[in-house]
Amino acid sequence: MPSNQVIRVRTGGAAPEAAEDSVAAATLRGGIAAIQAELAVTPGFAPEVEAAAAEAARHPRLPQLDRTDLELVTIDPAGSMDLDQALHIERDGSGFTLRYAIADVAAFVTPGDPVDVEAHRRGESLYGADSKVPLHPKVLSEGAASLLPDQVRPALLWTTRVDADGEATSTYVERALVRSRAKLDYATAQRMVDDGTAPESLRLLRELGGLRLAHEAARGGVSLPLPDQEIVIEDDRWRLDYRSLLPVEQWNAQMSLLTGFGAADLMVYARIGVLRTLPEPDPHDVTALHRTARALGIEWPAEQLYPDFIRGLDPRDPRQAAMVVASTRLLRGSGYAAFDGALPELTTHSALASEYAHVTAPLRRLVDRYAGEVCVALCADQPVPEWVRAALAGLPEAMRASGSRAGAYERAILNLVEAGLLAPRVGERFRGVITDLDDRDPTRGTVTIEDPAIEAAVTGPADSGPLPLGTEVTVTLAEADVRQRRVAFRLA
Repeated sequence: MPSNQVIRVRTGGAAPEAAEDSVAAATLRGGIAAIQAELAVTPGFAPEVEAAAAEAARHPRLPQLDRTDLELVTIDPAGSMDLDQALHIERDGSGFTLRYAIADVAAFVTPGDPVDVEAHRRGESLYGADSKVPLHPKVLSEGAASLLPDQVRPALLWTTRVDADGEATSTYVERALVRSRAKLDYATAQRMVDDGTAPESLRLLRELGGLRLAHEAARGGVSLPLPDQEIVIEDDRWRLDYRSLLPVEQWNAQMSLLTGFGAADLMVYARIGVLRTLPEPDPHDVTALHRTARALGIEWPAEQLYPDFIRGLDPRDPRQAAMVVASTRLLRGSGYAAFDGALPELTTHSALASEYAHVTAPLRRLVDRYAGEVCVALCADQPVPEWVRAALAGLPEAMRASGSRAGAYERAILNLVEAGLLAPRVGERFRGVITDLDDRDPTRGTVTIEDPAIEAAVTGPADSGPLPLGTEVTVTLAEADVRQRRVAFRLA
């Protein structure tokens, strides 16, 4: 399953308090606790880290520039408290000015202090099934550093000017005090846009977001249309529902990407910084996806490039949702490239068809704090701080390690959820496609199931030869072990 697919939990049928006390809910909580113990990750922090964070929350380093006049708003999943980003868009002649305020973690965290050391150890926040292992203590990440509404906060304020066609013409970032006017969730923001009650900034978000999506398609970029997964606990059983992205989520994501593109331009021009990179997909993986599409009965003309094909998938359809899951294999190999002088060999992110940098989520990702500091210094025509330069070379490895840990955490939770979901259905038959074979034993491989859209291990009879790669098959659910977090099918 894709590592950036978010799982949330909600209750259905029974009263919420009854669902919370159910065997299914207890099993889920216990499974998550076991995963955290296995991976040695914890939502809590050592007392000295909490104490340092509390002290920092009381004494932030505040900038002189005051931009609390800006009518900024945050747009995030419902219930989110670690608010990294707030935006405001206004007309600028025939174009636009995007102002994107990003939480200023460096206003609170000092290089080498206990919070900084622990953040380097963690690397990024971990999410899954309503569980969170945060990068920073909540007194900062959900309190003093978060861009909560009606609170004056230090921020890195990015200003991007965009022409009438949606192309960025300039990018600048500076420290400033800001104040968000509203904490909007996606559904509320979408409703305001749809019913005409949205302020001008949100109406312009739809216009600029649409232009940026068109640019993404024109340059050959692709964003996988991954639906959110929701675990519904109902009558002591688990059910998996899918929630497709709302248009406002895609428009909002384009503002983050636009800022990341501008940051990359600044750093590449100055020959110092850290980029998010992704090599071109392996042709073998693209060929395998063509086989999967044929087996799922999804038309993919030979002359159609994979970004255009993926962009047209509708994850609300079970077969196409299975195709989206299979398409995540094209994102293998992502990483970070740090440089201080000569540019690295790979500077681009193939899925975005551009150079790109992570700068918009410093509360949740370590590297963003450093990339943001580089850009602030460059825009102020000041030397990049020595504490940043000293850390640059080690950031790719630190983020590789944290990314591996995050992937293991999310995969374990997904495996737990899938086993719980399928446990009552052992012995049932499912339609699917063999998408991969074990290099050492071709009677073993991976099957992509249409409904629910999952990937799992599959085994064929030992005397039947290799599994039929790329072929639609019927498989029997042989095992769904919640304790072991294991799901396995056999060829029917």
